[in-house]
Amino acid sequence: MSSQGPIRVAGVQFDPKLGAVTQNRATMSHYLQVAAQAGARLVVFPECALTGYGFESKEAAFPFAETIDGPSTRSIAEDCARLNVHAVFGLLERDGDRIFNACALVGSGGLVACYRKIHLPYLGVDRFMAPGDGPFAVEEVDGLRIGMHICYDGSFPESGRVLSLLGADLLVLPTNWPTHSECAAEHMIATRAMENNVYAMAVNRVGEESGFRFIGSSSIVDPAGRKIATAGPDEPEVLYADVDPARARQKRLVRVPGLHEIDRMADRRPGFYGVIVRPNEGG
Repeated sequence: MSSQGPIRVAGVQFDPKLGAVTQNRATMSHYLQVAAQAGARLVVFPECALTGYGFESKEAAFPFAETIDGPSTRSIAEDCARLNVHAVFGLLERDGDRIFNACALVGSGGLVACYRKIHLPYLGVDRFMAPGDGPFAVEEVDGLRIGMHICYDGSFPESGRVLSLLGADLLVLPTNWPTHSECAAEHMIATRAMENNVYAMAVNRVGEESGFRFIGSSSIVDPAGRKIATAGPDEPEVLYADVDPARARQKRLVRVPGLHEIDRMADRRPGFYGVIVRPNEGG
């Protein structure tokens, strides 16, 4: 990637098969090549792209979980080295007897970073996962600052705001949105982009699994909240956009000089937000 000018990113909306790690990894390898040939330098896959999502117990999921620097990250890193790209993909991460719903950022040199999902809904494999135990963080990939979070995390505005305050140019949200998530797909990702003046991309899956239908509708959004790439609700698809880090870093928006100027970072009033960080009752 060049740190000068726009950077092409790609989101791969596809249908991972439950427990079919080898098959899913081969599918991801194929799409990495497709995206790289189209000029993408960062390729993002859905939540649990490697494993599928609809496991019925921790015991059922455990055989498909891997250590974060395991065979799948190494295999995908080899693809990245061959194609000169970086990839973000969802997996189940094994750490001792715990499993995390995680996503990995890998490149030609191997694993760059891992994020463990902090907010867990009562749904699918998340019912049995350990909650993420690390802070939000931003990783720089050759000039593009990436903030990773996963699916339900996006429902909490604090997630995107923290990543933006840490310097993210692009919020990356691998998802597994099923039916009843249409409002999130339509409005939430655009709102997170607009309220933080960053690019954002939600990369969802399609298909049916364990009684759920997943709604696709992946999108890439610019800092004004405008969708610049979208996918349909039912079919595998690769979507592309060119993102300009400089635009995401220009937080002061001058609509009418001297009359209408806003900066959603500088204009914050953190002293009034204390209730946000009060612990929930019971922990």
